[in-house]
Parts: sequence; C-alpha cells; structure tokens
Amino acid sequence: MEKWYLMTTVVLIGLTVRWTVSLNSYSGAGKPPMFGDYEAQRHWQEITFNLPVKQWAKIINPDWIALHTSRGYESEAHKLFMRATVLIADLLIYIPAVVLYCCCLKEMSSKKKVANALCILLYPGLILIDYGHFQYNSVSLGFALWGVLGVSCHWDVLGSLAFCLALNYKQMELYHSLPFFCFLLGKCFKKGLKGKGFVLLIKLACTVVASFIVCWLPFFSEKEQTLQVLRRLFPVDRGLFEDKVANLWCSLSIFLKIKDILPHHTQIIISFCFTFLSLLPACIKLTLQPCPKAFRFSLVTCALSFFLFSFHVHEKSILLVSLPVCLVLSEIPFMSTWFLLVSTFSMLPLLLKDDLLMPTVVTMMAFFIACATSFSIFEKTSEEELQLKSFSISVRKYLPCFTFLPRIIQHLFLMSVITMVLLTLMTVTLDPPQKYPDLFSVLVCFVSFLKLLFFLVYFNIVIMWDFKNGRNQKKVN
Repeated sequence: MEKWYLMTTVVLIGLTVRWTVSLNSYSGAGKPPMFGDYEAQRHWQEITFNLPVKQWAKIINPDWIALHTSRGYESEAHKLFMRATVLIADLLIYIPAVVLYCCCLKEMSSKKKVANALCILLYPGLILIDYGHFQYNSVSLGFALWGVLGVSCHWDVLGSLAFCLALNYKQMELYHSLPFFCFLLGKCFKKGLKGKGFVLLIKLACTVVASFIVCWLPFFSEKEQTLQVLRRLFPVDRGLFEDKVANLWCSLSIFLKIKDILPHHTQIIISFCFTFLSLLPACIKLTLQPCPKAFRFSLVTCALSFFLFSFHVHEKSILLVSLPVCLVLSEIPFMSTWFLLVSTFSMLPLLLKDDLLMPTVVTMMAFFIACATSFSIFEKTSEEELQLKSFSISVRKYLPCFTFLPRIIQHLFLMSVITMVLLTLMTVTLDPPQKYPDLFSVLVCFVSFLKLLFFLVYFNIVIMWDFKNGRNQKKVN
C-alpha cells in the first residue's frame, strides 16, 4: 500500500511539473510566418479535418481548424485544449508504462522503484519539448516503452503490436526498430526455427503486417494520397541537416561543407553507411545473445547511432536515445544521469528560441538533485558500478597499470558540467560576433556531439564486454 501511495505522489509531481512548464509559452507564439511547432500541430488538425479523408467530425470549435483561414490561429481556449491533450496522452500512455516498468524491476526495494520512476518522469528533455516547445513525443515513446515491456516479459506479440503503434505514430521510432527486430529474431533462433521459433516468427510477422494495414487503411484510397504521406514522413529533399543539431554532419560542416561538396544522393549513401556500420556490432551481439539487458543497451546504441550519423536529424530526436537511457538509469545511474543532462543541453538553442531558459534550468536542477539523492550517483563510479570491469580486466592483460578509468570518467563529468554551465551563460549573456552570428549555437552543438560520441563508445563497450555471463543483472520480470 505504501509503495502505491508513493508512486501516486510521484505521478502527481510529474504531472504538476509538466503542466507548470506548459504555462510558460509555446513554440512560435506570435512569430509569423512559421509560428513554430504549436502551429504545426494545429495545422495538422486543420488538414486532418478538411482534407481528403472523409467524415472527420468538427466537435468542439470549427474556427480552430478552418481550412486556409486559420493560419497562425492563437487563443487561450485552443492553447488550453492543446496542452490538455498532451497531458492526457502522457497520463494514458507514457506515465503508466513508466510506472509499470519501474514496478517490474527486480532486486530493488519499493522505495528505489518509486525513486526510479520519479527520476524518469522528471527527465527535463521530454518535459521541455512536449510542454514548452510543444510536441506529442510521449505518445510514440510511451508505445515504444509498452513494446519494451511486452517483449521483455515474453509477451512478444503484444510487445510487437505496441511498437508497431509507436512506429506508425511517429516514423522516427525507426531509431528503435533494429533492436526490436534483432531481439525477437534472436528469440526465434533460440527456440528453433523448425519448431516453436518458426511459430513465433509467423505470429510476429502477421502482427506487424496486420497492424500496418489497419493504420494505413485510411490512406490507401488514393495512390497520390499514399505517396504524399510517404513524402512527408521522409523529407529527403530537405538536406543532410537543417538547424543546428549535435550530430556528425552539422559538426563536420564547421570545417568541411559537405552539403556543398557532395551530391545529394551521395550524402544519403554516406550517412546510411555510417549509421549502419556503427550500429551493426550491437545488433549482431543482440541477435546471437538475446536477453532483456542486452536489448535495453542495444536500444541506446542504435538510437544514438541514428542520431549521430543518419540523414536529416532534428534536435528533438535525441529524446529517442534518452528513453532507453532512462530504462538503464537504475543499472548505471552515474553515466545515465550524465547522458540525460547532456541530451537536454544539446537542445539549448531550440529551447532558448522558445524562451524556455528558466524552465530548462529549473527542470535540469530538479532532475539532477533527484538522481543524485535517489541513486547516490557519485558513490557509484567504480569499474563494477560503471559496468566496465570486464573491459578493464581485458585491457589489464596487456596494460597492468590500467586502473585509472573511473577517475578519468569522473574528471570528464566535471569538465562536462562546467562546459555546459559556461556555454549556457555565454549564450544568454553575450552577443556573438557579427561575423559569426551562430557562434554559440554551433559551439553548443559541437561540444554536445563530442560528448554523445563518447557515450556511443562507452555503451558499445558495455555491450561487447559485459554480457558474457549475465551476472548482477536487474532484469524486467
């Protein structure tokens, strides 16, 4: 009873923080001609109600979605409606998945499970983007988390269905698709493709095909309509990158203007090769040795590979990496907390554009304090706590003095925090040189890219060295 009382309190805290951030402002308010993501979401409502799929009902206020005449529409009533829909989606899909996931963690006390849920629900990146910038990322991330729960608990068909819903809701869930595929394929291999494994494979294939047909059925009435949806889902004509984003291509453009040097199709091929090669080791390992822990860590590395190397990445896509990092927060609290702070900082130019400086600072401090007190992160920096013991033992066979890795990581963390604080202060207090108007935004993205690249190496090391015997694993039951 006490556990559920505490968990309910945690949920109420999470909801309060979300609604408070939502009252601050919204993306693009009063800023024509683009108006920001709030207008983008309203415009999707407009065209959904008016074009060309028939029989949509105008239930609440037709002025909100009047075709052609509602461009840049702003009202307190509509703002309240839109904010409420984000909160309701969170409450129905994302938050229950987080609570259930934390309750199912083994080898943890009830208070630790509640603390874990609090830290995940206080993750500032998702709150700031969904409630400050204005998005519905919690829907796709929530369905993805239900998928993780399903396949980890051997409810493979239900898990596959949940992930298909996530993928059809937001195409960026492709970041998580290969770990799901490899984990389930590995399960089929393990059961034997001439027996139960083959039956499972057929069930999964039918589930995926059926769910995609149901989701896409309204758009199959006209060929041009289907192609229009696909073009909007994959806007390859928009270029290698658009705004300042903490990935390889934007960072490399500081020194080498790839967009001007290489043809468009070559850029696509190169980004695909980089992405595929960087995620290949984790996917092979997961297919050969499918287990829930390897699955969770592979979700991190694959999503991070997509973010760092794939074509036309948005700043907000770092949330797709942050979700699986939240899932391993109880296993490697120090590194996970560090990553989640960096992921939020990497979106600083976007958040400042929406006047979210104060909510950003407050939510990041609240999240850091919650993690530091709940997990005692500064006491968990040994080789074993960082899950680097197997790697260090392997290195010490050739370099016996290799005992300084935890100290290096601690120093890097300190340098990282100092860098983030200084860059934030410089960005909000200093005017950039006239010759380099985007100097601070570029610096934020470049520094964040270097840190995220470090995390990619770290998580791959954990995957390749730490899953030999499965000791001390906190698995989802």
